[in-house]
Amino acid sequence: MNISEKLQGILATLPAKPGCYIYRNAEGTIIYVGKAISLKNRVRSYFHSDSSHDAKTRRLVRDIVDIEWIVVGSELEALILEMNLIKKHRPKYNIRLKDDKRYPYIKVHWGEAFPRVTVTRQMDEDGSRYFGPYTSAWAVYQTLEALRRIFPYLTCDREITGLDKRACLYFDIKLCTAPCIGAIDQAGYRQMISDFMEFLGGHSEEIVSRLEAEMLKASEEMRFEKAAAVRDQLKAVSSIIERQKIVFATDYKDSDVLAMARSDGEACVQIFFIRGGKLIGREYFILEGTEDTNNQEVMTEFVKQFYTEAANIPEQVMIPEEIQVEEAKIIGQWLRSKRGGQKVELMVPKDGQPHDLVEMAAENASETLQALRAQWQADAHKQEQALGELQSALKLSAPPNRIECYDVSHTQGVATVGAMIVFEQGTPAKNLYRKFNIDSTSIGAPDDFASMEEMLTRRFKRWRAAQETEAGPGSKPDASFSFLPDLIIIDGGKGQLGRVVKVLEEFDLFDKVPVVGLAKQEEEIFFPHNSVPLLLPRHSQGLYLVQRIRDEAHRYGITAHRARRSKQGLASQLDSVPGIGPTRRKALLKHFGSMDKIKEASLEELAAVKGMSGSAAESVKAHLE
Repeated sequence: MNISEKLQGILATLPAKPGCYIYRNAEGTIIYVGKAISLKNRVRSYFHSDSSHDAKTRRLVRDIVDIEWIVVGSELEALILEMNLIKKHRPKYNIRLKDDKRYPYIKVHWGEAFPRVTVTRQMDEDGSRYFGPYTSAWAVYQTLEALRRIFPYLTCDREITGLDKRACLYFDIKLCTAPCIGAIDQAGYRQMISDFMEFLGGHSEEIVSRLEAEMLKASEEMRFEKAAAVRDQLKAVSSIIERQKIVFATDYKDSDVLAMARSDGEACVQIFFIRGGKLIGREYFILEGTEDTNNQEVMTEFVKQFYTEAANIPEQVMIPEEIQVEEAKIIGQWLRSKRGGQKVELMVPKDGQPHDLVEMAAENASETLQALRAQWQADAHKQEQALGELQSALKLSAPPNRIECYDVSHTQGVATVGAMIVFEQGTPAKNLYRKFNIDSTSIGAPDDFASMEEMLTRRFKRWRAAQETEAGPGSKPDASFSFLPDLIIIDGGKGQLGRVVKVLEEFDLFDKVPVVGLAKQEEEIFFPHNSVPLLLPRHSQGLYLVQRIRDEAHRYGITAHRARRSKQGLASQLDSVPGIGPTRRKALLKHFGSMDKIKEASLEELAAVKGMSGSAAESVKAHLE
């Protein structure tokens, strides 16, 4: 194996200590992260004779041009660092959870006197309790919709004093217990939320017993309305419990049951959540980058990545086959630390009900993966069909695999932003989206045509610069600008289209880059130098794709415009303050985060900001109050 002089030098200096190693390719992108007990031995093993390596590892090694490493104090620290780096960088050659969005959780704001219940994608150490992750936000809201009828928790932000004169509508429709008007006291409300959390955690026996006792007591005291309300609550609780399949005796350990199905480089892991002997829920997760990797390694990586995200760790995790002994030991140690020092058992059931559960999870994983693949293939067919229809209708030489769409957003000429979005193979390539801040003073405001012309001019100047520097040493072209589109769609009619044609002619690209305009009212497609528009069939996949691209450009443009307008609004208030220039304005906004916080700050707090003085602080207070 030929190893560059640079890599040989790095390999010679590797320490024989635990840590993480990071591989980069020629573009400087992180392509793999790993951990090792001995960095020296592990990293060098990649560069030995590659006959023992699988195809994926051989491809990885060929791409490595640089190596970094981080020494840590123990193998446990290396495991934690490795998972954080994979989560942050999502390297190409690592096995990783397919969806790179944060998964949703149910959050109980337990640190509040009257805890609210919300949905979040971020777990913070703020005293709250979390449940999840869930793979679908829809499933979370469906769960909460059912539970809120049993445990009518708060959703508003009002300060709870118990002295409000009126409750909101949710109290009237029995979706809130109204602590705001004192209809329930703090102890009673927190008990209800505690029951809600126990129920989410699968432990409902004590809740049912207490509700039965509460109903009996209310009946004996002839508080029949209260007894009826508790009876209805009991019925709702029992209805959900009946749908939870009982799989074990109630004294069995709380467990997660994991199993996997694989196909064409992807893996589906199904998890059954067993709590209090009942199957209270299940989720599936898709992993990618699993080709040429054995089941043992795939399951190991899933366990690490899933339990990094999991809000709760059970006493026992059942897996379909043994994972490497040393890895299992360190994972067990890590899971124990996440569970507050309580032991977590990784086990492979050999027989009985536990084994049957793993088999059932495997069958579910297989069926889920088959259904998802059928859906992906159907979506791919629709995209292929849409691109084929556009090629035919627009008389293109090939399917438009890269489509760029442009839109201009502003409010009466203020904070003008140009939006460029890119679709590749019929799907959004959001990493290639770009926005352009347009200086309205240079073009005259408002002028959408001139703004469009400026945006396209800047875009193709970047393309030209990329061609000129492509062969330069260490150059890393921006993929948003360094490639020409197969089709440009302009959100607008003939006027906008004419400006884009002008730009393309200036860059000698008019015969190379097809461009069309999409009018808003009748969805008419206009061509350059042609007054007769085209109407795509009303229910064609081609029209659906064009509409989706136009709507996405509009959404992205509006979002960017609002952000710029908001920023300008903050800055303009400070611009009117004598003695506050750009440097001080930036420092104040960075320090306080908002105009409201700046207005609320004391003179001493304002003066303490870097670059401020006592007189400048007084000027801010005088002009913003």
